[in-house]
Amino acid sequence: MLPHAPSIISNLSPSLLPTVHLLKPSVFLSRPAINRSSFMPLIKNNKLWVQPMRCSVSVVTEPPRLESADNHKPFAAEVSRTIVELSSVGTLSTLPQDGSPLGYGVRFAVDLNGAPVLCLNEFDVRFSPDNRRCSLHVQLEQCGQRTPQCTIQGNLEKPVDKTVLRRLCSAWKKRFNEEVEESCIYVIDVERVLQIDDYAQDGVWVSSSEYASAEPDPLRDCAEKIVDEINTHSKEDVHRFCNIYADLDFQVLDAKMVWVDRLGFDVHVRSVHDDVYEVRIPFPRQVSDEKGAKSSFNGMSQLAWEVEKNFHSHEFSKVKHLKKVTKSN
Repeated sequence: MLPHAPSIISNLSPSLLPTVHLLKPSVFLSRPAINRSSFMPLIKNNKLWVQPMRCSVSVVTEPPRLESADNHKPFAAEVSRTIVELSSVGTLSTLPQDGSPLGYGVRFAVDLNGAPVLCLNEFDVRFSPDNRRCSLHVQLEQCGQRTPQCTIQGNLEKPVDKTVLRRLCSAWKKRFNEEVEESCIYVIDVERVLQIDDYAQDGVWVSSSEYASAEPDPLRDCAEKIVDEINTHSKEDVHRFCNIYADLDFQVLDAKMVWVDRLGFDVHVRSVHDDVYEVRIPFPRQVSDEKGAKSSFNGMSQLAWEVEKNFHSHEFSKVKHLKKVTKSN
């Protein structure tokens, strides 16, 4: 009997990483009844006649990919939707009547397709009625370690349909708990989105259709809480995750979790030379809620401890992709 690792939840609050009890699947499965007469040859006029079998073919179109196959990370469209769902302020850039670009802070809500909903004065001199081209820059600080951001380009539109206006006003009230005049409601008709993982990094362009069809990450509302508790109470496990699940060619001085989503989590790893790398560690399978994420952490923690103590051989592929974040002086 193998000894058990100290559970990752041993020092956490009761709500984090509960133990999951799996039920042993039943082996008493009923076999489907087969009408063998359907497959018997029929005799017609002393000749063997085989009854033709009927069948049908259906074609299922391949669903759109929601994550990158090489690093198990959500695509830029999903990341952008998550950023705007978790944010409520941004920088709106417009072209006033004098033609000089102008950016200023605004609050915003979002509709069902992720389009930003703004509350603006109809006679605001900060934008020209003849030129509705604009962009909205939104950024989200993740646990003080990284600031992913997106810039939405499009046109500032004034809805006229009463049903649409009521729906947009409802979205505003839901986010800010305040009423808003229908005459002040504007919405950005999204043309494309630039998503950037952090400052001074290259971005990825997302089309309007990709952005509208993407879903925000299901862990977005609990991700920061999970990361904060893991970094506070289970730093040893995060350090072990990097040594066991990542193929590193340097000694790890420090490791800190940055963010978690339905496909895995990102960790910043500091080497003894003070270089910082970002490594993506995937979950064994996709999770859809906080409970699933905690269960995956528990299982990964137990396996990593067993491999570290040589109670279990690692029968999985280690993560090889590292991204340099900062470099030592």
